[in-house]
Amino acid sequence: MIRALVKFILVVVILAAAAAFVMGYRWGGGFTPRTASEPASRPATAVGTSGAVDARERAREAGAEIGEKIAVGAERASESIDETRLTAKVKSKIALDDTLDGSRIHVSTNDNRVTLTGTVINDAQHARALAHARETEGVAAVVDHLSVGTR
Repeated sequence: MIRALVKFILVVVILAAAAAFVMGYRWGGGFTPRTASEPASRPATAVGTSGAVDARERAREAGAEIGEKIAVGAERASESIDETRLTAKVKSKIALDDTLDGSRIHVSTNDNRVTLTGTVINDAQHARALAHARETEGVAAVVDHLSVGTR
């Protein structure tokens, strides 16, 4: 029983010492909070409050400007994602068509306008690739830069 009591008291003393160390208590000197970047002695200076309204107004304006820039950036990102999704739709349709060699056809999208470039073997493949692009939902126009030729 006494052995357990001694262990308990020892644990409490160790925890108190650790807490005092973490809190920055200096034995004999009391508690003096100071940051690492603060000089050891600092002259007391008065803090002015004039212009506080101007500072708040400037902060609000800056916040509004930043919010507007974020909204514009989000809109651009959304448009880019839409274009990428449209490109992927057209590419997958062409790749899944067994009559076309999808590796020879490049698809790019700009403002819902799909551009097809590359080479197809015959006129039937040319018409089929254009049809895939035109029938894809969201495509406003198709620009044909495909050339008909041999492998």
